[in-house]
Amino acid sequence: MKKEFDLKAIKTLMALLIVEFGGDVSEPGLIETPMRSAKMWAEMLEGMLYTNDEIATMFDKSFKDVESGDLVIVNDISIFSFCEHHIALMYNMKVSIGYIPNGKVLGLSKFARISEMVGKRLQLQERIGHDINEIIRKVTGSDNVIVTISGEHSCMTARGIKKTGTVTKTSSLYGAFKSDSDLRKEFYSLLK
Repeated sequence: MKKEFDLKAIKTLMALLIVEFGGDVSEPGLIETPMRSAKMWAEMLEGMLYTNDEIATMFDKSFKDVESGDLVIVNDISIFSFCEHHIALMYNMKVSIGYIPNGKVLGLSKFARISEMVGKRLQLQERIGHDINEIIRKVTGSDNVIVTISGEHSCMTARGIKKTGTVTKTSSLYGAFKSDSDLRKEFYSLLK
């Protein structure tokens, strides 16, 4: 995969965009905007530089499990993303992850780091959940993983139909979470 963004190319494109929208990039308030914007986009889309395997390697910080086999949940991880259809902001997103350890447990901060990095891509909410789930399975060695996401999409709230407050909810289930309705119920009850 590509390993870095060409900030000069992005700066040029941002300047063209500003001019196309009627701005004057020689005005004091806009002189540095193309480069600031280029750096902003590079930061916000950093996840585009990495595959799921690379993200798994980056955040594979796990510890030996006490062989409890108990459900572990990390709830309400805040992320944002951009939809690939309009490059519109997906915001107020909350990710909740549950898994049953299989010999090792992941450091808790890694759930947030993985979720954040996956969000920093041109995405679909459904794919965000799938990608997080895949990475968690890779780093924990557990097939029993569930990821739920709720969020608002500005492509629906700020443009087009303009239905503010509309929330999209998705879930990605693997292993026992897919087949065991009691386990799913336990997960969902602990989110409250």
